[in-house]
Amino acid sequence: MTEVRTNWTRQEIEEIYNRPLLSLVFDAAQVHRANHMENEVQVCTLLSIKTGGCPEDCAYCPQAARYSTDVNVHKLLDKNVVLANAQKAKDAGSTRFCMGAAWREVRDNRDFDKVVEMVKEVNDMGLEVCATLGMINEHQASRLKEAGLYAYNHNLDTSEEKYGDIISTRGYDDRLDTLGNVRKAGLTICSGGIIGLGEDDNDRIGMLQTLANMDPQPESVPINKLVAVEGTPLEDQEDVHIFDMVRMIATARILMPKSMVRLSAGRLSMTEEGQAMCFMAGANSIFAGDKLLTTPNPAENEDMKLFAKLGLNARESFKEEKVKVCAKHAKEMAE
Repeated sequence: MTEVRTNWTRQEIEEIYNRPLLSLVFDAAQVHRANHMENEVQVCTLLSIKTGGCPEDCAYCPQAARYSTDVNVHKLLDKNVVLANAQKAKDAGSTRFCMGAAWREVRDNRDFDKVVEMVKEVNDMGLEVCATLGMINEHQASRLKEAGLYAYNHNLDTSEEKYGDIISTRGYDDRLDTLGNVRKAGLTICSGGIIGLGEDDNDRIGMLQTLANMDPQPESVPINKLVAVEGTPLEDQEDVHIFDMVRMIATARILMPKSMVRLSAGRLSMTEEGQAMCFMAGANSIFAGDKLLTTPNPAENEDMKLFAKLGLNARESFKEEKVKVCAKHAKEMAE
């Protein structure tokens, strides 16, 4: 249950994914308990530091310039505003702070210089810093790493086969190339996807196979439920059933036993019971705050109430790094 594999076949994943749901959740819970503290959940906060006006055509995204949505375009936030939000997130119990910019790709300009400075100062606050800025090259990723960035988010969104139905302004290989650049720079990877885009089970299985067979596997795997936004091509998409979320989380947990599996967008429409089942299936991270970039999300106090009801505790920041240091120290003492 602790073995990490990066050679999963489609048939193996199908067999796991298609297990009776309660059996699947039980198996995933066993894997989760063998690799993580069972009652520990990392609380993350995601802030949009540059909103709207994106030239991409992601069918789910209200920040695309070509769609008529209620999102107001704003330029890169002032550093002091970002730092104030980071402090607020830390005070509310978050240990990871993610900054998102609606860019197609990172450009070497003054705005990127400002983001690098933001990363440095948020890192100095003792928070794990994550960024999602679009496509990025190895040099840019290295600059962020040197500034103290801990993780870079770049989701696959869906399977390679389904991808062209959702996005036409970039290819699947562009996604994978960015993740490769992130890994070469020594950053941890945060990459997952969205369910509810009109995909079928084969697409969900395909996405999980791509993620699970990365070597090394992503340290963080967000599973998002589509929040259908008026004005986007997917505004009338049928809502995903909570059991589909549970099945995805449970399968991800079995395939990627060491990864953080993040219960991400779409929680506002989930009941407490549904979220509890996701935690049971292996989710051990959430995004807190009233917004995820531009879509609504439960308030921090509601999350803390749920944690109290379920007996969940917030994970400390940089825990993986601290565990590595302790293990290294113990080895040196033994020698």
